[in-house]
Amino acid sequence: MAWAPEARTAAVRGADGTTLEVLRALGSGPRGLVEEEAEERLARHGENTFPGRRPDSWPRRFARSPRDPFTVVLLVLGLVSAAVAAWGTACVIAVLVLVSCVLRTTGEHRADRSAAALRDLLATTATVRRRATATAPPLTRELPVDQLVPGDVVLLAPGDVVPADLRLLRTTALTVHEATLTGESAPVGKSVAADGPGDGGSPALPLGHPHLCFQGSSVVSGSGSGVVVATGADTVLSGALPRAGGRPRPPSPFDRSVNGIAWTLIRFTLLTAPLVLIASALLRGRGLETLPFAVAVAVGLTPEMLPVVVTAALARGAALLARGGEVIVRRLPALHDLGAVDVLCVDKTGTLTEDRPVLALCEGPDGRADPEVLRWAAVNALWTLHLSELPVPDAPDEAILDAAEGVAEDAAEESGPDGGRFEEFEGIDALPCGPGRRLSTAVVRPPGDPRFALAARHTLVVKGAPEDVLDRCARAAGTELDAAGRERLARRAGELAAEGLRVLAVARATCPARSRPYTPADERDLDFVGFVALSDAPAPTAAEALAVLARHGVDVKVLTGDHPGTAARVCRELGLAPGEVVTGERTDALDDAELARLAARTTVFARCAPEHKARVVRALRAAGHTTGFLGDGVNDLAATVAADVGICPRDGVDVVRETADVVLASKDLTALDRAIVAGRRSTGNIAAYLRIALSSNVGNVIAMLVAGLLLPFLPMLPAQVLVQNLCFDAAQLALAFDRPGPGAHLRPALLRPRALLRFVTGFGLLNAVADLATFGVLALALRSMGEAEGQSAFHAGWFTENLLTQALVMLLLRSGRHAAEGRVPGPIRLATAALAVVGLLLPLSPLGPPLSMTPLPPLYYGLLALVLVVYGLLLAAARARQPSPSGV
Repeated sequence: MAWAPEARTAAVRGADGTTLEVLRALGSGPRGLVEEEAEERLARHGENTFPGRRPDSWPRRFARSPRDPFTVVLLVLGLVSAAVAAWGTACVIAVLVLVSCVLRTTGEHRADRSAAALRDLLATTATVRRRATATAPPLTRELPVDQLVPGDVVLLAPGDVVPADLRLLRTTALTVHEATLTGESAPVGKSVAADGPGDGGSPALPLGHPHLCFQGSSVVSGSGSGVVVATGADTVLSGALPRAGGRPRPPSPFDRSVNGIAWTLIRFTLLTAPLVLIASALLRGRGLETLPFAVAVAVGLTPEMLPVVVTAALARGAALLARGGEVIVRRLPALHDLGAVDVLCVDKTGTLTEDRPVLALCEGPDGRADPEVLRWAAVNALWTLHLSELPVPDAPDEAILDAAEGVAEDAAEESGPDGGRFEEFEGIDALPCGPGRRLSTAVVRPPGDPRFALAARHTLVVKGAPEDVLDRCARAAGTELDAAGRERLARRAGELAAEGLRVLAVARATCPARSRPYTPADERDLDFVGFVALSDAPAPTAAEALAVLARHGVDVKVLTGDHPGTAARVCRELGLAPGEVVTGERTDALDDAELARLAARTTVFARCAPEHKARVVRALRAAGHTTGFLGDGVNDLAATVAADVGICPRDGVDVVRETADVVLASKDLTALDRAIVAGRRSTGNIAAYLRIALSSNVGNVIAMLVAGLLLPFLPMLPAQVLVQNLCFDAAQLALAFDRPGPGAHLRPALLRPRALLRFVTGFGLLNAVADLATFGVLALALRSMGEAEGQSAFHAGWFTENLLTQALVMLLLRSGRHAAEGRVPGPIRLATAALAVVGLLLPLSPLGPPLSMTPLPPLYYGLLALVLVVYGLLLAAARARQPSPSGV
């Protein structure tokens, strides 16, 4: 991990020198700071808070909201409309832009507040030792984490989150989970530093110092105390923040899609308006009086409601996800990007597995399953815990004790003359693990053995690293253990480790009872009992969630810092074929193109440093995949930024949670799958709007151009175009509330400009044909009318036909279930019915004459019904030949 220089300096300052030298440099001691001095330091150093970004205020977010190309196009058209005194068009555009900006700002502001509420659920206090005065005794009290200062003495207990960077002063079997920093799932042992500087760490990588604890890690077992050496922006955790001048975040799939569609429309718009002016001037001798009509045509080509529909569809999906508190979408376009995800990269620990091991097997020296091995391992775990006065057992001991509790009592009674349940042994003494010591010993008295008789015996039960235990064994299965036998057992331990298991060897020895304490020198001449092997416990919902994601077309890839065998084993247990596991070291030897090809066919990347994860994510994106990344630790930050969609659980570290686009209430892939489905449904609704709006608009524009060239008058007045667009826009907003069909979420949904252009071209031409057929119907029905009356009737007839065909298109081209199923949503039914009513009645109403429209003869309505029937049949036939995409 590339730590920032200031964080590295602060961490190394706490690592260098003896404990006394560090305390002197900090002006502190084991009794803690005086309250007055702590207040002065707080004013000097600032609060111990994460230096993440501050959420933008509502006004600031609103000022930045009109940033997508469609909104910019609308603003430009609004300015042009105002310049040519088309105030109605300008006002309508201004209202649409305002509504879109308010919806977007409100949705993202609400998401930020929800994320802040999730953050408030996390622990915010630390146990600190301070003094009221220099002569007063130290008092231990809970203090808000943001009030910690360098020099404070912090007490650590199991379950505590380390609140700042600490130099340890005292430890008792302390182990710390540093997965948020390093990605390693195994807890790390911590100990007090020796009297000399630099006991195993590296100035370049402060995480190598065993006598330092870092902000964001958590205590697994044991206890300890430490002096704060860095807070706030000086911590190693804060040093992982991306710095100014770093690699910028690439455009999201939503940005790329919207930009592509916007520029396509901009080209059409820039071409259409001048074409109308030139054609009118050359063929009809009209001058600048055609300019308002040309602007109206350009506005008619633009899907004015797109910002509103997009924002409404995404905000509705985000609100439904947030309603149960499971998923918070912090950036509305990220919901579209979730729906487009076809590759999801996840860490193993905490996502596919729980943060605890479980017993995988216990076998004797002959390689066969043997419950006796588990019984002796449980004896060791139980009495090491009690006699060493450890607050709680470490994770492997918890797994062994849980497994032993599940063994049937009758099986334990039949295990031999020393039989009995493991709880029935009486503990005498214990030698726990410690720095440089990878085994533990419990000295027990077997049940029923006399306590004070001369023949009383004690049993030493040893458990630990296989190589350390085997070195102390003299026998196995009642026979002498020679070098070949020891090598065979060591090889078996290696085979189990290669399968991703954590292997512990168990041995015992019997000796005469004695009263003096036992020492490591007594751990010799042992009888080898067997191996116990532990594996990571799969998350309860992981297997089902992976299967559902696969059915939805999402390829899951595991990026972990763990051992390759461990990662592969977990994947197999969850039904995910690991294939060939690729290590971070191998990815270093590949260039970006080679890595992209490798990443496409690889499921598991192990021994990954943060930069390896980010490279894999970028390689997948370069290969054309829409990639999501789920991570919660600082080691996941670079990959979170590199992904199309960064996802973080609520209890992830602040830096990742503040960077992520989506926040989950828990590391549950089931909730994430629901978010992906919601994103695909929202994208389906947006795609339906684009197909309907653009195909109708293109058809109308083509018809307007043809009519403008053929007719001696404008085919539609600017005011009529404005009213027609208002009706279209109001009705099309209902598409944001459509119910996509049952197959809409089965594959990634992405707005694709080229596919949209093909769809719009085909159906736009079909719409233009319907309009031209309507011109023929109008010519036939209005031939007996005078010139002025005929122009008004023509305007009314085309206005009516446009609204009716729009209603028909909304019913037949929407992305939801087929209308034949009788499940058209209420908003769609109301919108299409309203369009039909307005189209038929407006020319007959008192508003008709002000808009230069007059009632139409009955013959027109009969011929129009025939045109609509034929048009509907052609639409249905063309739609049936088209694929039914979840997005275009």
